[in-house]
Amino acid sequence: MRIRLALALALALGGCGGLGGSNPLSPSRVRIHLSSPAFSAGGPIPAQFTCQGHDVSPPLHISGVPHGARTLELVMKDPDAPGGNFIHWDLEGIPPATSKLGPGQIPAAAKVEKNDFGTLGYRGPCPPAGRAHRYVITVTAQTGADVLGVGTLTGTYARR
Repeated sequence: MRIRLALALALALGGCGGLGGSNPLSPSRVRIHLSSPAFSAGGPIPAQFTCQGHDVSPPLHISGVPHGARTLELVMKDPDAPGGNFIHWDLEGIPPATSKLGPGQIPAAAKVEKNDFGTLGYRGPCPPAGRAHRYVITVTAQTGADVLGVGTLTGTYARR
């Protein structure tokens, strides 16, 4: 939750220089590589990871976490939802050495936050029938209040 507020503030003030060195979107931040063996970047998310399937989180691979990171946060959101940026998944406190998450897997040390469905844990893509929505998964490496790196993976899903 805390990092979501920081990212929103960074987006609002990023062009104004209002965040100076603490801007999480600054080009000086390390780019973390986030991928999934289940779907390619920009490609369709398989139905098994959606409300029309098993509704389990997709497998993820994380690499390039910057040295000095104390924790990772992972958030999956739907920017195409009617209200915008609908949160499907929010995990905090992921150990920075984590390089893989299997389907439906949550690291033991991670703290599961509420999603915008009002429940804890992962809830997969479930857009209205018709138009595909984008789902942006973001991993953020941080140490205290400082963001050291960010990586994103975007997939799409259209409900039939």
